[in-house]
Amino acid sequence: MGKDYYGILNIPRNASDDEIKKAYRKLALKYHPDKNKSANAEERFKDVAEAYEVLSDKRKRDVYDRYGEEGLKGGVPPDGGGTGAGGFGTTFYSFHGDPRATFAQFFGNSNPFEDLFSFGNSGTGFGRFFGEAGGAVQQDAPIEHDLYVSLEEIMSGCSKKIRISKKTLQNDGSLQREDKMLQIDVRPGWKAGTRITFPREGDQGRNKIPADVVFVIRDKSHPLFKREGSDIRYVAKVTLKEALCGCSVAVPLLGGGKTSLNFSDEVITPETAKRIGGLGLPFPKEPSRRGDLIVGFQIIFPVKMSATARKKLADILP
Repeated sequence: MGKDYYGILNIPRNASDDEIKKAYRKLALKYHPDKNKSANAEERFKDVAEAYEVLSDKRKRDVYDRYGEEGLKGGVPPDGGGTGAGGFGTTFYSFHGDPRATFAQFFGNSNPFEDLFSFGNSGTGFGRFFGEAGGAVQQDAPIEHDLYVSLEEIMSGCSKKIRISKKTLQNDGSLQREDKMLQIDVRPGWKAGTRITFPREGDQGRNKIPADVVFVIRDKSHPLFKREGSDIRYVAKVTLKEALCGCSVAVPLLGGGKTSLNFSDEVITPETAKRIGGLGLPFPKEPSRRGDLIVGFQIIFPVKMSATARKKLADILP
């Protein structure tokens, strides 16, 4: 069956982010081994930290809701949906085993009880620890990075591994800069502007909640195509003679190959556009369907013409 993270935090399955944070705050303080000396406090403290790490992260929570703990940690999903939840590989999440690190990241202090329960000349520990307004410490503003992806990557989906460097709070209260690899699974058809959030992956520190690290999908410039939603546009160049007298236009396809458009009885104008269905990008919410390939035209006019040619054209054209 696996662990019931919702039951551990005593919250409903539709709990909001605020409810998850409040539940963790309450239970982490209740079962912290420096305060609670009961036999099962340390194990409960660890379970509460693991439950919070999963349910406070949208990606981990989505996988857990679908596949349970087994799927989250790399086993075969209960519904038999293949190897690993959502194709994330052998392990999507594994608890690091240090609930004090989770506590320090949340509260900004790995051992707060000296502050919490000291009432010296500097005022109450609760005031210093939770802030004079009585609320939790403030979270740093999100750190945003642009993530440029090619149209080919948007068409098929891809995985990006990105190294970040951040300050981490050690158990002794010191700060140490460490590198961490983040994996972004770009799904087919994702639009420019799509945001991927890694909660609290910014610099750690005392008396603050680390910032969320956010990656924003951006379209990488393509030599042939321009994106228009789930459609892509290609501009074919034709001569004035081809535009007026007919021609066959070879049109490249995203991902390789070509198709052709024949103009035997049709004049090509600068406003002409041909739509080829199903050769664009996947729809983000329905990747089995694809947008269209739109072909526009640029007509190449001659730089100069002889007097004889001008006269012939003047006689022929209406």
